[in-house]
Amino acid sequence: MSELAIKARNISKTFADFTAIDNISLSVPKGKIYGFLGPNGCGKSTTIRVLTGLLTPSGGEVEVLGYSMPKQADQLRRHIGYMTQKFSLYQDLNAEENLRFIGTIFGLRGRELKQRCEQQIATYGLSELRRQLVSGMSGGQKQRLSLAAATIHRPKLLFLDEPTSAVDPENRRDFWEKLFDLSEAGTTILVTTHYMDEAERCHRLAIMEAGQLRADDEPERLMANMGVNIVEVKAPNLRQLKAELLTRPQVRSAAQLGVRLRVLIYQQVLDPIAWLRGEFPTLSQAELSIARPTLEDVFVSVTGEHS
Repeated sequence: MSELAIKARNISKTFADFTAIDNISLSVPKGKIYGFLGPNGCGKSTTIRVLTGLLTPSGGEVEVLGYSMPKQADQLRRHIGYMTQKFSLYQDLNAEENLRFIGTIFGLRGRELKQRCEQQIATYGLSELRRQLVSGMSGGQKQRLSLAAATIHRPKLLFLDEPTSAVDPENRRDFWEKLFDLSEAGTTILVTTHYMDEAERCHRLAIMEAGQLRADDEPERLMANMGVNIVEVKAPNLRQLKAELLTRPQVRSAAQLGVRLRVLIYQQVLDPIAWLRGEFPTLSQAELSIARPTLEDVFVSVTGEHS
């Protein structure tokens, strides 16, 4: 039996003369949280729609939980959950009614349906919202209910399309704890995001840009294999210094963070701090330090060069 929940080979999707997905391949292990990181319009949501069988790819082969997409999409739908960024809930129903309705759609009946509703209400902290109409809920409350509804039928694979875009940081953190609980229980999760801190939580991460896959690995490995060193510079006239740095071919990028400048320098420069002091005499007495890579650094280092 395959250890992969998703196998996609050389998939493309075009709309008239626009290419939304450009020849990408994916291997998503079972029981892991696999992230898609990229800006709006890069092809993340289109990829999910192809993987769920909602869209037919223009080219390539897609197998999800052993089912060929889109030919066997109807068989697959019993085994997947899908939560969108717009909270696909019924506004004029309360929390329990939403859960009962979604459960019925997935074939739950009678005692089993009642038990699953109660379990989901307890797991996702919905007891006080049981009779609350969705239209009167906050973003965080809708998010919890949406996840409860998307998992009421115990899906083997859960698709989450930017599920935290409308909630605050505390609710985002709590939401991710629930995702790790689901992963620990064996659910495979594919989540799209444009938040760097969320991307770093994933077991494996793909970075997309303009329909193409720019990187695909564990976050720590991506950060270790960027091909750049990061130096943080605390000095006067940071805006002028940044402009001068960006004229040097050894510099991949530079960005200001408060009173510091974060500079990505290609690893061909063996001693980046010494190089900076030698190239820029004004930095001879400045505070320079090597910094830990972040996923934002990875994103900058792998995107923007090919468009």
